[in-house]
Amino acid sequence: VQLQASGGGLVQPAESLTLSCTTSGITFSRYVMGWFRQAPGKEREFVAAINRGRASVYADSVKGRFTISRDNAKNTVYLQMNTLTPEDTGVYYCAATQTAIYSSYASRSAYDYWGQGTLVTVSS
Repeated sequence: VQLQASGGGLVQPAESLTLSCTTSGITFSRYVMGWFRQAPGKEREFVAAINRGRASVYADSVKGRFTISRDNAKNTVYLQMNTLTPEDTGVYYCAATQTAIYSSYASRSAYDYWGQGTLVTVSS
């Protein structure tokens, strides 16, 4: 099983960035896909998740600015990030789980597989 995250980079505040996570070795359409991030010196935190029916959930800190989506034909999940701030800086990880419990989507322990992370730096 592989999850390959990409699309990170250096952007200025208020700019946008789209992350991608392409998977292999799993039946992608059956999995809940999540994005987490880890800022320097902080714990990894939940950002967003999307389930098989394309219902999504977001952390309060990104609600209204980030959009998660999936393309089952490409085995890929995306994270569109708008109006970025320096507080969004961190390594972004994608993750996959077959857990069906909506209330667990924000829990790191619910995820079975993790990608290697892609660095997003928001700075002027």
